[in-house]
Amino acid sequence: MGFFTRNLVTVPKNLAAITTIDAAAECRPEDAGMTRASVDAIWKAVEDYYRTGLQPMISLTLRRHGRIVLKRSIGYTHGGGPGDEGVEPVLATPETPVCLFSASKAVTAMLLHKLHELGKLKLDDPVTKYLPEYGAGGKGDTTIRHLLTHRAGIPQIAISDVDPRTVFDWDAVIEKLCAAKPVYRRDEYQAYHAITGGFILGEVARRVGGASLHKLMKKWIAKPLGARHMTYGMPKGVRELAATNYYTGSKQRFPMTVLARRILGVEFDRVVEISNDPQFLSSVIPAGNLYATADEIGRFYQMMLNQGEYEGQRLFKAETIAEAVRPYGHITFDRTLFLPIRFSAGMMLGEWPAGVFGPDCANAYGHLGFLTILAWADPDRDISVGFVNSGKTIAAPAIWSCAKLVYAINSGCQRI
Repeated sequence: MGFFTRNLVTVPKNLAAITTIDAAAECRPEDAGMTRASVDAIWKAVEDYYRTGLQPMISLTLRRHGRIVLKRSIGYTHGGGPGDEGVEPVLATPETPVCLFSASKAVTAMLLHKLHELGKLKLDDPVTKYLPEYGAGGKGDTTIRHLLTHRAGIPQIAISDVDPRTVFDWDAVIEKLCAAKPVYRRDEYQAYHAITGGFILGEVARRVGGASLHKLMKKWIAKPLGARHMTYGMPKGVRELAATNYYTGSKQRFPMTVLARRILGVEFDRVVEISNDPQFLSSVIPAGNLYATADEIGRFYQMMLNQGEYEGQRLFKAETIAEAVRPYGHITFDRTLFLPIRFSAGMMLGEWPAGVFGPDCANAYGHLGFLTILAWADPDRDISVGFVNSGKTIAAPAIWSCAKLVYAINSGCQRI
């Protein structure tokens, strides 16, 4: 692995010993319009990723035509990562909750869409209609949609020497963001808001919805989906169920240190460190600390595919789903990510001939989390995918392994 040889997981020769399969949940490949060979190829891509030594645990749930084709995990929830010598390993299962990091954004966005559906707000209303103090610094004409599409001009918290633990103090963050001057004029550029936009959207949802984000998430999304988790942070008493996050791969070097500070304000390994802090697990970070299993986030995207329904329950109107995935403008170069990407009001979008969700995925939508967590739906293939992991890495083999997995899924699930 050359340059990327530090902080690796010890990989056993026999991966079956650390693999858990929910065989009762998985259907026959033929019942989902697939072949055994294509399903095996997808799981082989997962195993190949694990063999890089960059992921202490991985879990994948793949649905096609609404049926579960794969619901499996590999590796350890705790005790199997770098630096865990002497720690008793705990085998991961498909029911292991994982921090979704930025993949939280898409789920949080649907709380705002629900409030729009209920007539409590409009996405094109100025934020100041619901949060008057946000108008300071020339932000008075910023709308909720600008925040959802990363065009509000506040990609970073505008303070020097950012202490990542600042995000644990909700009121302090809201106060700083309301007082801050935008980096760009609203709608001037697309510049990914890693953390900032989520706090303002969360404060609007809290005020307009008349309840905490925990309660809104449970009422409108988690409970109807039958999700045990799908919570911001993890409640005391069940925290030991969640996967520990590990920084894997080599030490960060230029230019990744610059990119990390541009996106998050601090280096990636520092973010991983605080993500295991009890305060992180007790906090609400709308754009970055939703916990869910691969199956639970997969259920969310299956509901999106079903035009707002899941197993007989309607969570959203069909027109709400259509609005949530409608592209906002054309694909453009993002000034934070330094990549060409397009967003809807809350979702990352696929592209043709290739995009973040693989080749020929123009109608796909979803979100990434910390580079290697992927959750998406592709209506052209009738698939919903939840792929979560606990290794946080910038190593090239990890990115390549993700790309190969997405390719295997798209190849095995031909367009309808």
